[in-house]
Amino acid sequence: MEKLPDRGIYLLLIFKDNEEEIRVGALGKIKFDMGYYVYVGSAQRNLRKRLERHFRKEKKIRWHIDYLLSRARILDFYAKNYPKSYEEKIAIKLGEKYSYIPNFGSSDSRAPSHLFKIEKNDWLCIKKFLRGFK
Repeated sequence: MEKLPDRGIYLLLIFKDNEEEIRVGALGKIKFDMGYYVYVGSAQRNLRKRLERHFRKEKKIRWHIDYLLSRARILDFYAKNYPKSYEEKIAIKLGEKYSYIPNFGSSDSRAPSHLFKIEKNDWLCIKKFLRGFK
């Protein structure tokens, strides 16, 4: 992993290679289509460790994203030293453009979700959007 800030906001580009229902904690069973997803998260310290944890297959299931990552793979990530408040702002903006899994990863957020279904070529546009996000 490249040099990362100690804290900030991150996005994961995730690929699901099949369609299936996955039980996601209190959210219950969720149908995931095959394809690409973007997850918005944050780490208030140890951002590198948070990302390394997401990439590990063997881990205790703790967050909504862990359920999906046990059945999908991360293809790429983007991290920026933005304040925590940007996590919600970014998720709200992505929710205006992309379909999403309601309430996924957003139990402490006003955003409708933190997981969005995208087309693969949207990833570069999203990263470009984030570079100029204010």
